[in-house]
Amino acid sequence: MALRKFLWATAALASPLAAQAQPVSGVYVGAGAGANWSNATDLRQNGSLTSALRSAGFPANNGRTTFDTGFVGVGSVGYGFGNGLRLEGEIGYRHNDTSGISGFGPAVNSGRIPGTNGARFSLSFMANAFYDFQIPGAPWVMPYLGAGVGVGLTAFTGSASHISVPGTNLRTDYNGDIAVFAYQAIAGVAFPIAAVPGLAVTAEYRYFATTEVKYSSTATVISTGRPVATGSVTVDNGNHSALLGLRYAFNTPRPAPVMAAPVAAAPAPARTYLVFFDWDRADLTDRARQIIADAAQNVRLVTSTRIEVSGHADRTGTAAYNQRLSVRRAEAVSAELVRRGISRDEITVQGFGFDRPLVPTAMGVREPQNRRVEIVLR
Repeated sequence: MALRKFLWATAALASPLAAQAQPVSGVYVGAGAGANWSNATDLRQNGSLTSALRSAGFPANNGRTTFDTGFVGVGSVGYGFGNGLRLEGEIGYRHNDTSGISGFGPAVNSGRIPGTNGARFSLSFMANAFYDFQIPGAPWVMPYLGAGVGVGLTAFTGSASHISVPGTNLRTDYNGDIAVFAYQAIAGVAFPIAAVPGLAVTAEYRYFATTEVKYSSTATVISTGRPVATGSVTVDNGNHSALLGLRYAFNTPRPAPVMAAPVAAAPAPARTYLVFFDWDRADLTDRARQIIADAAQNVRLVTSTRIEVSGHADRTGTAAYNQRLSVRRAEAVSAELVRRGISRDEITVQGFGFDRPLVPTAMGVREPQNRRVEIVLR
Protein backbone atom coordinates (compact mmCIF):
# COMPACT_ATOMS: atom_id res chain seq x y z
CA MET A 1 0.00 0.00 0.00
CA ALA A 2 2.84 2.41 0.85
CA LEU A 3 4.51 1.70 -2.50
CA ARG A 4 1.25 2.29 -4.36
CA LYS A 5 0.77 5.68 -2.66
CA PHE A 6 4.39 6.53 -3.47
CA LEU A 7 3.84 5.86 -7.20
CA TRP A 8 0.57 7.78 -7.31
CA ALA A 9 2.22 10.77 -5.59
CA THR A 10 5.02 10.71 -8.15
CA ALA A 11 2.57 10.68 -11.05
CA ALA A 12 0.61 13.58 -9.54
CA LEU A 13 3.81 15.58 -9.13
CA ALA A 14 5.08 15.02 -12.65
CA SER A 15 1.93 15.03 -14.77
CA PRO A 16 1.33 18.82 -14.87
CA LEU A 17 4.74 19.26 -16.44
CA ALA A 18 4.74 16.08 -18.53
CA ALA A 19 6.09 15.99 -22.05
CA GLN A 20 5.98 13.47 -24.87
CA ALA A 21 7.86 10.36 -23.69
CA GLN A 22 10.62 9.22 -26.04
CA PRO A 23 13.15 6.38 -25.65
CA VAL A 24 16.48 7.60 -24.30
CA SER A 25 19.13 8.07 -26.96
CA GLY A 26 22.76 8.67 -25.98
CA VAL A 27 24.42 9.28 -22.64
CA TYR A 28 22.33 9.90 -19.53
CA VAL A 29 22.82 10.19 -15.76
CA GLY A 30 20.43 9.31 -12.98
CA ALA A 31 20.06 9.38 -9.22
CA GLY A 32 17.44 8.24 -6.77
CA ALA A 33 16.74 7.80 -3.07
CA GLY A 34 14.06 6.22 -0.95
CA ALA A 35 13.09 3.64 1.63
CA ASN A 36 14.64 0.18 2.02
CA TRP A 37 13.08 -2.81 3.73
CA SER A 38 15.57 -5.56 4.54
CA ASN A 39 14.16 -9.06 4.90
CA ALA A 40 14.43 -10.76 8.27
CA THR A 41 17.04 -13.51 8.17
CA ASP A 42 18.12 -16.56 10.13
CA LEU A 43 21.51 -16.45 11.85
CA ARG A 44 22.81 -19.92 11.04
CA GLN A 45 25.82 -20.92 13.19
CA ASN A 46 28.66 -22.93 11.79
CA GLY A 47 29.67 -26.17 13.40
CA SER A 48 32.68 -24.92 15.36
CA LEU A 49 30.67 -22.14 17.04
CA THR A 50 27.87 -24.55 17.94
CA SER A 51 30.20 -27.20 19.38
CA ALA A 52 32.21 -24.64 21.38
CA LEU A 53 29.08 -23.19 22.96
CA ARG A 54 27.71 -26.59 23.88
CA SER A 55 31.06 -27.69 25.34
CA ALA A 56 30.92 -24.62 27.60
CA GLY A 57 27.45 -25.62 28.73
CA PHE A 58 25.48 -23.03 26.76
CA PRO A 59 22.53 -23.80 24.49
CA ALA A 60 23.44 -23.09 20.90
CA ASN A 61 20.20 -22.69 18.98
CA ASN A 62 20.22 -20.70 15.75
CA GLY A 63 18.91 -17.16 15.97
CA ARG A 64 16.95 -14.76 13.78
CA THR A 65 17.29 -11.03 13.23
CA THR A 66 14.84 -8.41 11.99
CA PHE A 67 15.49 -4.88 10.71
CA ASP A 68 13.91 -1.44 10.89
CA THR A 69 12.94 0.42 7.75
CA GLY A 70 16.10 1.95 6.32
CA PHE A 71 17.17 4.05 3.39
CA VAL A 72 18.69 3.54 -0.05
CA GLY A 73 20.48 5.79 -2.53
CA VAL A 74 21.69 5.08 -6.08
CA GLY A 75 23.56 6.93 -8.81
CA SER A 76 24.10 5.81 -12.37
CA VAL A 77 25.59 6.64 -15.77
CA GLY A 78 24.15 4.96 -18.83
CA TYR A 79 23.60 4.93 -22.57
CA GLY A 80 20.31 4.64 -24.44
CA PHE A 81 20.15 3.19 -27.95
CA GLY A 82 16.99 5.06 -28.97
CA ASN A 83 14.98 1.85 -29.40
CA GLY A 84 14.00 1.35 -25.75
CA LEU A 85 17.17 -0.51 -24.70
CA ARG A 86 19.46 1.08 -22.09
CA LEU A 87 22.66 -0.09 -20.40
CA GLU A 88 24.14 1.55 -17.32
CA GLY A 89 26.62 1.30 -14.48
CA GLU A 90 25.32 1.99 -10.98
CA ILE A 91 26.58 2.58 -7.45
CA GLY A 92 24.12 1.97 -4.61
CA TYR A 93 24.03 2.13 -0.83
CA ARG A 94 21.53 0.54 1.60
CA HIS A 95 21.39 0.81 5.38
CA ASN A 96 19.05 -0.80 7.92
CA ASP A 97 19.31 -0.83 11.71
CA THR A 98 18.62 -4.04 13.59
CA SER A 99 15.24 -4.06 15.30
CA GLY A 100 15.67 -7.32 17.19
CA ILE A 101 17.47 -10.65 17.53
CA SER A 102 15.72 -13.76 18.80
CA GLY A 103 16.85 -17.30 19.62
CA PHE A 104 20.34 -18.27 20.84
CA GLY A 105 19.12 -19.38 24.22
CA PRO A 106 16.71 -21.40 26.30
CA ALA A 107 12.97 -21.20 25.84
CA VAL A 108 12.66 -18.11 28.03
CA ASN A 109 14.64 -16.17 25.46
CA SER A 110 12.92 -17.50 22.37
CA GLY A 111 11.42 -14.07 21.73
CA ARG A 112 13.24 -10.78 21.14
CA ILE A 113 16.47 -10.71 23.13
CA PRO A 114 16.80 -7.63 25.39
CA GLY A 115 19.70 -5.30 24.73
CA THR A 116 20.13 -6.10 21.04
CA ASN A 117 21.56 -3.54 18.65
CA GLY A 118 23.34 -3.39 15.32
CA ALA A 119 23.01 -2.54 11.62
CA ARG A 120 23.49 -3.98 8.16
CA PHE A 121 24.51 -2.06 5.07
CA SER A 122 25.49 -2.85 1.49
CA LEU A 123 27.57 -0.87 -0.98
CA SER A 124 26.87 -2.21 -4.47
CA PHE A 125 28.47 -1.85 -7.90
CA MET A 126 26.02 -3.01 -10.56
CA ALA A 127 25.74 -3.36 -14.33
CA ASN A 128 22.08 -2.91 -15.35
CA ALA A 129 20.05 -3.41 -18.52
CA PHE A 130 16.65 -1.75 -19.05
CA TYR A 131 13.90 -1.69 -21.63
CA ASP A 132 11.54 1.30 -21.95
CA PHE A 133 7.95 0.77 -23.09
CA GLN A 134 5.91 3.36 -24.99
CA ILE A 135 2.18 3.19 -24.21
CA PRO A 136 -0.28 4.28 -26.93
CA GLY A 137 -2.64 6.86 -25.50
CA ALA A 138 -0.35 7.72 -22.57
CA PRO A 139 2.54 9.72 -24.07
CA TRP A 140 3.30 11.41 -20.74
CA VAL A 141 4.62 8.25 -19.04
CA MET A 142 7.16 5.57 -19.97
CA PRO A 143 7.30 2.35 -17.90
CA TYR A 144 10.48 0.30 -17.88
CA LEU A 145 11.82 -2.99 -16.60
CA GLY A 146 15.41 -3.80 -15.73
CA ALA A 147 17.80 -6.26 -14.16
CA GLY A 148 21.35 -6.02 -12.93
CA VAL A 149 24.29 -8.03 -11.63
CA GLY A 150 27.42 -6.99 -9.81
CA VAL A 151 29.28 -6.96 -6.51
CA GLY A 152 27.91 -6.13 -3.07
CA LEU A 153 30.19 -5.10 -0.23
CA THR A 154 28.04 -6.13 2.72
CA ALA A 155 28.65 -5.43 6.37
CA PHE A 156 26.81 -6.46 9.52
CA THR A 157 27.35 -5.43 13.12
CA GLY A 158 25.21 -6.77 15.92
CA SER A 159 25.25 -7.88 19.51
CA ALA A 160 22.79 -9.51 21.88
CA SER A 161 23.00 -9.69 25.66
CA HIS A 162 21.03 -12.49 27.23
CA ILE A 163 21.07 -15.16 29.91
CA SER A 164 22.20 -18.46 28.47
CA VAL A 165 22.39 -20.42 31.71
CA PRO A 166 21.21 -19.39 35.19
CA GLY A 167 23.39 -16.67 36.62
CA THR A 168 25.53 -16.14 33.52
CA ASN A 169 25.17 -13.17 31.16
CA LEU A 170 26.33 -14.00 27.70
CA ARG A 171 26.80 -11.55 24.83
CA THR A 172 27.01 -12.70 21.25
CA ASP A 173 28.59 -10.36 18.66
CA TYR A 174 28.42 -10.59 14.88
CA ASN A 175 30.42 -8.50 12.45
CA GLY A 176 32.03 -8.63 9.05
CA ASP A 177 32.62 -6.82 5.74
CA ILE A 178 32.52 -9.16 2.75
CA ALA A 179 32.29 -8.80 -1.06
CA VAL A 180 29.72 -11.15 -2.57
CA PHE A 181 27.78 -11.58 -5.82
CA ALA A 182 24.76 -9.24 -6.04
CA TYR A 183 21.72 -9.10 -8.32
CA GLN A 184 18.58 -7.03 -8.64
CA ALA A 185 15.28 -6.69 -10.50
CA ILE A 186 13.78 -3.25 -11.25
CA ALA A 187 10.36 -1.97 -12.34
CA GLY A 188 9.78 1.74 -12.79
CA VAL A 189 8.06 4.58 -14.61
CA ALA A 190 9.52 7.78 -16.02
CA PHE A 191 7.64 11.07 -16.38
CA PRO A 192 9.41 13.43 -18.85
CA ILE A 193 9.45 17.13 -17.89
CA ALA A 194 8.43 19.39 -20.76
CA ALA A 195 10.15 22.47 -19.34
CA VAL A 196 13.58 20.75 -19.40
CA PRO A 197 14.00 18.46 -22.44
CA GLY A 198 15.90 15.32 -21.40
CA LEU A 199 14.87 15.53 -17.73
CA ALA A 200 12.48 12.96 -16.27
CA VAL A 201 11.13 12.12 -12.82
CA THR A 202 11.44 8.39 -12.06
CA ALA A 203 9.68 6.15 -9.56
CA GLU A 204 10.99 2.61 -9.01
CA TYR A 205 10.55 -0.61 -7.11
CA ARG A 206 13.71 -2.73 -6.71
CA TYR A 207 14.47 -6.10 -5.28
CA PHE A 208 18.17 -6.29 -4.39
CA ALA A 209 19.87 -9.39 -2.98
CA THR A 210 23.24 -11.05 -2.59
CA THR A 211 24.38 -14.59 -2.16
CA GLU A 212 24.63 -15.86 1.43
CA VAL A 213 27.00 -13.85 3.59
CA LYS A 214 29.15 -15.35 6.34
CA TYR A 215 30.10 -13.11 9.27
CA SER A 216 32.39 -13.80 12.19
CA SER A 217 30.79 -14.34 15.60
CA THR A 218 32.08 -14.33 19.17
CA ALA A 219 30.24 -15.33 22.36
CA THR A 220 31.60 -13.64 25.52
CA VAL A 221 30.72 -13.88 29.22
CA ILE A 222 29.83 -10.29 30.08
CA SER A 223 30.98 -10.38 33.73
CA THR A 224 34.50 -11.61 32.96
CA GLY A 225 34.97 -10.73 29.29
CA ARG A 226 36.03 -14.33 28.72
CA PRO A 227 35.36 -15.62 25.21
CA VAL A 228 33.26 -18.73 25.31
CA ALA A 229 33.20 -19.55 21.61
CA THR A 230 34.17 -18.15 18.24
CA GLY A 231 33.06 -19.05 14.75
CA SER A 232 30.72 -17.65 12.14
CA VAL A 233 27.08 -17.19 11.24
CA THR A 234 25.59 -17.28 7.74
CA VAL A 235 22.76 -14.92 6.77
CA ASP A 236 20.63 -14.08 3.75
CA ASN A 237 20.51 -10.57 2.30
CA GLY A 238 17.30 -9.61 0.50
CA ASN A 239 15.94 -6.06 0.19
CA HIS A 240 12.85 -4.32 -1.15
CA SER A 241 13.23 -0.66 -2.12
CA ALA A 242 11.01 2.20 -3.30
CA LEU A 243 12.87 5.11 -4.89
CA LEU A 244 12.05 8.51 -6.30
CA GLY A 245 14.66 10.00 -8.62
CA LEU A 246 15.69 12.12 -11.58
CA ARG A 247 17.21 11.14 -14.91
CA TYR A 248 18.76 13.44 -17.48
CA ALA A 249 19.58 12.49 -21.08
CA PHE A 250 22.13 14.87 -22.56
CA ASN A 251 21.30 14.80 -26.26
CA THR A 252 17.50 14.88 -26.15
CA PRO A 253 16.42 17.03 -29.12
CA ARG A 254 14.78 20.30 -28.22
CA PRO A 255 11.19 20.58 -29.47
CA ALA A 256 10.95 22.55 -32.66
CA PRO A 257 9.73 26.09 -32.04
CA VAL A 258 6.16 26.69 -33.02
CA MET A 259 6.32 28.67 -36.21
CA ALA A 260 3.49 30.93 -37.19
CA ALA A 261 1.95 29.97 -40.50
CA PRO A 262 3.38 32.23 -43.19
CA VAL A 263 0.95 34.89 -44.25
CA ALA A 264 0.66 35.10 -47.98
CA ALA A 265 1.65 38.50 -49.21
CA ALA A 266 -1.30 40.47 -50.43
CA PRO A 267 -1.19 40.95 -54.18
CA ALA A 268 -0.08 44.37 -55.18
CA PRO A 269 -3.08 46.51 -56.07
CA ALA A 270 -3.63 46.99 -59.77
CA ARG A 271 -2.72 50.40 -61.11
CA THR A 272 -5.36 52.01 -63.34
CA TYR A 273 -4.97 54.97 -65.70
CA LEU A 274 -7.92 56.67 -67.43
CA VAL A 275 -7.55 58.26 -70.87
CA PHE A 276 -10.57 60.37 -72.00
CA PHE A 277 -11.72 61.18 -75.56
CA ASP A 278 -13.85 63.83 -77.26
CA TRP A 279 -17.30 62.87 -78.44
CA ASP A 280 -17.25 60.46 -81.38
CA ARG A 281 -13.45 60.67 -81.61
CA ALA A 282 -10.64 58.09 -81.22
CA ASP A 283 -7.60 60.35 -81.59
CA LEU A 284 -5.37 61.15 -78.62
CA THR A 285 -5.19 64.56 -77.02
CA ASP A 286 -2.00 65.96 -75.51
CA ARG A 287 -3.34 65.20 -72.03
CA ALA A 288 -4.11 61.63 -73.12
CA ARG A 289 -0.53 61.14 -74.38
CA GLN A 290 0.85 62.40 -71.06
CA ILE A 291 -1.26 59.88 -69.13
CA ILE A 292 -0.16 57.05 -71.43
CA ALA A 293 3.49 58.09 -70.96
CA ASP A 294 3.07 57.81 -67.16
CA ALA A 295 1.52 54.37 -67.55
CA ALA A 296 4.38 53.18 -69.78
CA GLN A 297 6.99 54.40 -67.31
CA ASN A 298 5.29 52.61 -64.41
CA VAL A 299 5.04 49.31 -66.28
CA ARG A 300 8.74 48.71 -65.54
CA LEU A 301 8.68 50.15 -62.02
CA VAL A 302 5.98 47.81 -60.74
CA THR A 303 7.22 44.75 -62.69
CA SER A 304 3.85 44.38 -64.33
CA THR A 305 3.04 40.96 -65.80
CA ARG A 306 -0.11 41.97 -67.66
CA ILE A 307 -1.37 45.21 -69.26
CA GLU A 308 -5.09 45.49 -69.98
CA VAL A 309 -6.33 48.24 -72.33
CA SER A 310 -10.14 48.49 -72.38
CA GLY A 311 -12.11 50.94 -74.54
CA HIS A 312 -15.52 52.40 -73.67
CA ALA A 313 -18.13 54.79 -75.13
CA ASP A 314 -21.01 56.93 -73.93
CA ARG A 315 -24.64 56.01 -74.59
CA THR A 316 -25.24 58.00 -77.79
CA GLY A 317 -25.59 56.16 -81.06
CA THR A 318 -26.10 52.48 -81.76
CA ALA A 319 -24.54 49.63 -79.81
CA ALA A 320 -22.69 48.32 -82.89
CA TYR A 321 -21.18 51.71 -83.71
CA ASN A 322 -20.09 52.32 -80.12
CA GLN A 323 -18.55 48.86 -79.92
CA ARG A 324 -16.35 49.63 -82.95
CA LEU A 325 -15.55 53.08 -81.55
CA SER A 326 -14.45 51.65 -78.17
CA VAL A 327 -12.11 49.22 -79.92
CA ARG A 328 -10.59 52.02 -82.04
CA ARG A 329 -9.95 54.05 -78.91
CA ALA A 330 -8.27 51.05 -77.21
CA GLU A 331 -6.11 50.42 -80.28
CA ALA A 332 -5.01 54.07 -80.31
CA VAL A 333 -3.87 53.83 -76.67
CA SER A 334 -2.14 50.50 -77.31
CA ALA A 335 -0.23 51.95 -80.27
CA GLU A 336 0.99 54.84 -78.09
CA LEU A 337 2.19 52.39 -75.41
CA VAL A 338 4.13 50.44 -78.05
CA ARG A 339 5.63 53.70 -79.32
CA ARG A 340 6.88 54.32 -75.79
CA GLY A 341 8.70 50.97 -75.58
CA ILE A 342 6.06 48.49 -74.37
CA SER A 343 5.96 45.18 -76.26
CA ARG A 344 2.67 44.57 -78.08
CA ASP A 345 2.72 40.99 -76.72
CA GLU A 346 2.30 42.34 -73.19
CA ILE A 347 -0.90 44.21 -74.02
CA THR A 348 -4.45 42.86 -74.08
CA VAL A 349 -6.86 45.07 -76.08
CA GLN A 350 -10.65 44.87 -75.79
CA GLY A 351 -13.71 47.07 -76.30
CA PHE A 352 -16.96 47.15 -74.31
CA GLY A 353 -18.98 49.78 -76.19
CA PHE A 354 -21.43 51.49 -73.85
CA ASP A 355 -22.09 48.35 -71.71
CA ARG A 356 -19.84 49.42 -68.80
CA PRO A 357 -20.37 53.12 -68.16
CA LEU A 358 -18.29 54.81 -65.48
CA VAL A 359 -21.25 57.11 -64.81
CA PRO A 360 -24.66 55.48 -65.37
CA THR A 361 -26.83 57.56 -67.75
CA ALA A 362 -29.91 57.21 -69.87
CA MET A 363 -29.59 56.40 -73.55
CA GLY A 364 -28.68 59.40 -75.71
CA VAL A 365 -26.84 61.25 -72.93
CA ARG A 366 -23.33 62.49 -73.75
CA GLU A 367 -21.21 61.77 -70.67
CA PRO A 368 -17.47 62.72 -71.02
CA GLN A 369 -16.33 60.25 -68.32
CA ASN A 370 -17.83 57.35 -70.22
CA ARG A 371 -15.78 58.15 -73.36
CA ARG A 372 -12.61 56.56 -72.00
CA VAL A 373 -9.91 53.91 -72.19
CA GLU A 374 -8.79 52.17 -68.99
CA ILE A 375 -5.12 51.07 -68.75
CA VAL A 376 -4.76 48.48 -65.95
CA LEU A 377 -1.30 47.25 -64.86
CA ARG A 378 -1.42 43.87 -63.06
